[in-house]
Amino acid sequence: MSNKSKQWGAIIVMFALFAMIAFVTNLCSPMAVIVKNQFGATNLQSQIGNYGNFIAYLIMGIPTGMLLKKIGYKRTALLALIVGLVAVFIQYMSGWESMQGCAFWVYLTGAFIGGLCMCMLNTVVNPMLNILGGGGDKGNQLLQIGGVFNSAAAVAVYIIMGALIADATKATVSDATPALFIAMGIFAIAFVVILFTKIDEPERADLKKIEEKEHAKAAPAGQKDKYSAFSFRHFRLGILAIFLYMGVEVGTPTYILQYLTAAPDAVTPGLGMDAGIVGLIVAVYWLMMLVGRFVGGMIGGKVSSRKMITVVSISSMALILFGMFAPAGITVNVPGIDWAKLSVIWAEVPVGIFAFILVGLCTSVMWGGIFNMAVEGLGKYTAIASGAFMTMVFGCAVMVAIQAWVADITGSYMISYFVPLACAAYILYYALLGSKNVNTDIPVAGE
Repeated sequence: MSNKSKQWGAIIVMFALFAMIAFVTNLCSPMAVIVKNQFGATNLQSQIGNYGNFIAYLIMGIPTGMLLKKIGYKRTALLALIVGLVAVFIQYMSGWESMQGCAFWVYLTGAFIGGLCMCMLNTVVNPMLNILGGGGDKGNQLLQIGGVFNSAAAVAVYIIMGALIADATKATVSDATPALFIAMGIFAIAFVVILFTKIDEPERADLKKIEEKEHAKAAPAGQKDKYSAFSFRHFRLGILAIFLYMGVEVGTPTYILQYLTAAPDAVTPGLGMDAGIVGLIVAVYWLMMLVGRFVGGMIGGKVSSRKMITVVSISSMALILFGMFAPAGITVNVPGIDWAKLSVIWAEVPVGIFAFILVGLCTSVMWGGIFNMAVEGLGKYTAIASGAFMTMVFGCAVMVAIQAWVADITGSYMISYFVPLACAAYILYYALLGSKNVNTDIPVAGE
C-alpha cells in the first residue's frame, strides 16, 4: 500500500472518530429534558450530564497529551473506545428499576466517564488531522471536513432522541435505551475497525531524535526545556477562546430545546411544544453546522482560519442579538425531517429562534479554525498542547451552567443568551488580534 493510501486510511478513521465524538457528546442535551422531568431538576441541575461530560476534559486533557507521546494515537484511540463503551453502559444502567434510588448519580457517573472518552478521542483526532493536512490552511481544511461527519452525527442524535422522548413531561432514562444501544454498538464496531487499521503517525517517527537534538542544543544534561506550549501567547489566548466557544456552540441549541419544551406556566416559561417536534427543530441547528463545515472544508484550503473566524464571530453576534430581541409574535415555519416517516415536517416558531438556529452555520467552523490558529507554529509542543487545549472544553460545563443560572434568576431564556453573545465577542478579538504568534523566537524543532 502506498504512503498516500495509508494516509487516506488514517484520515477516514479520524473522520469516523469525529462522528463518534458528536454522537455521544450530544446525548447530554436531550437527556437534560429527561433529567428535568424524572428527577424534578431546575434548569441549572438538568444540565448535570453536560457538566459531568465536560468537566472530565479538565481532568483528562493533559494526561491524554502525555499518552499520545507514550503510546501513540492508535493505542490512545483504542483505550478511549473501551472507556466510552463502559460510560454508555453505565448511563444505560441508570434506567434500570433496581437503580431508581441512585439513578441520578449513576447517570452522572456515566456522563463523567463518557467525558473522559470524548476528551481522549478529541485529543487524538484534532492534531492528527492537522498533521495529516500539513498544518496551515490544509490542516484547517481537513478539520472542517471532519467536522461535517461530527455534525451529521449530532443531527442524528437529536432526531433519534426527539422521537424517543416525545412527551417531555413523561420522559425517563429508560426511554433513551435505543440511543444508548446504538452508541455502544458504534464503540464496539469502531474498536474492531481501528484495531485492524494501520495508522501512520508522522510526527512520532522522528520525535525522539528531535527531542534529543533540541535537548542537547538548548540545555545542559539534566536540565528541562525552559519552554512549553504555554510559552506562546497565541496558544494561551487560543485555549481561552475554545473555552468560551463551547458556550456558543452548545449553549445556543441547548436553550432552544429548553425554551421550546418548557411549559408556558413554568418558573422559566417557554412555548410548551412537543419534545418530538422540538427535537427535529433543534436538529436543524446541527444540520446548519454540517452545511457550514462542508462549505468550510471546501474553502478551507484557500481562506485562512483568521478570516474565517472573524466573519463567523461577527455573524454569530448579530444573529444572537436579533434572536434575543426579535418580537416573539413574529413567527416563521422551520423545516425538520421525520426520519421514521421519511417526510418533511414544518413547525411554527418565533423568528428569533430561527436566528439562533442559523448560529449553527457560524459555530460550524469555529472549532477547527481556533485549534488551527492556537497550535500553529508550536512544532514539537503540539502533542502536549493538544491535551492542554482539550482541557478547556470543560468551558461547556461552566458556560452552560452560567447560562442556566442566568435563566433561573431572570426567569427568561432570552436574557440568558447574553452569555453566548459575550463568548462570541471574545472569539472575534482572538481572530483579529490574539491569534498572532508573537513568540517566533522560541525554537520548535521539527517545523
